[in-house]
Amino acid sequence: MNGSQLKVVNISIVLYNTSLGDIENILSSLNRVELAYVLYIIDNSPSDTLKEYFQGKENIVYVHNPANPGFGASHNLVFQKSIDENITYHFVVNPDVYFNSDVITAMVEYMNANSKVGMMMPQILNLDGSIQNLPKLLPSPFSLILRKLKAPRFLYNRFIERYELRGVAANRVYKAPVLSGCFTVFRVEALKEIGLYDDRFFMYFEDWDMSRRMYEKYETIYFPQVSVYHGYESGANKSQRLFKIFIDSAKKYFNKWGWFVDKDRDNINKETLNQF
Repeated sequence: MNGSQLKVVNISIVLYNTSLGDIENILSSLNRVELAYVLYIIDNSPSDTLKEYFQGKENIVYVHNPANPGFGASHNLVFQKSIDENITYHFVVNPDVYFNSDVITAMVEYMNANSKVGMMMPQILNLDGSIQNLPKLLPSPFSLILRKLKAPRFLYNRFIERYELRGVAANRVYKAPVLSGCFTVFRVEALKEIGLYDDRFFMYFEDWDMSRRMYEKYETIYFPQVSVYHGYESGANKSQRLFKIFIDSAKKYFNKWGWFVDKDRDNINKETLNQF
C-alpha cells in the first residue's frame, strides 16, 4: 500500500474464533492493494487472544467485541466511522477470503467511473477455482424451500438456473438485486442515504436486505472482471444452531418485504432478467 495516497477506503472484517491461517491469508492478499486504506478488525470472539497478533501492525485497528451483536451490527460500527470520516468506499470482507491480485483497486476504479453504482461484488470462486453462483434474483419463500430440497429434480434444475442467473456469460458485468456479503464494496454516500445493515438480522439475510434497499436507489453490480477465493461452508446445512438462526432471519426478511405477495419483487426480478 502506498501510504502517501489520500485514504479513500476502509475495510472491515468480523472475526469469530477465526483460524490464524485464514487471517494470514487475507492479510497477505491485502498487502497487494495499492490504494491507501485502513483495515478494521472487529473480533467477536469470547477472548481477545488475537489482540497481541494485530498490535503494532500498520493501518490495522483491532476492536474486541465479545458481546457479539452479529455480522451486520458489527460491520455497522465501521460503516459509521466511514461516514464520519468522509471515506469514499467501504469494503466488507469475510475472513475466509483471499485473492491473488489487487481486486480492490480495480473495483474502486470501476466505481469511480460509474457514479450510479452503490454496491458491488466481484466474482467469487471456490477453492478449486469453480464459480460460486452468488448473485441472485430476489427470493420468495418457495425459492428457499426448493433450493433446500433440490427436488423434484426437473423443477429444481429449471428454477436454480434462473434464480442464480447461471445462464449469464461468466464474464458479463450486470445488475443483480441480491449480492453476497462475503466480499462487497459500498459507496459511503449511498450508505448515508439508504442506511446501514439492519441489525435485527444476527446473521444471514442482512446482505440480501441491504442489496434490495440499495437496488431501489442505486445500481447493485456483479463485477466478474476480478475474482476472489472464498471457502464456502454452508454452515446452516451442518449446524442445528445455525439452521435455527437461518430460519429466524428468513422470517424477519419476509416479514419485512412480503411473503407470497410482493409486486416489487416480481418487477425487480423481471427487470433483472430483461438485461439478458
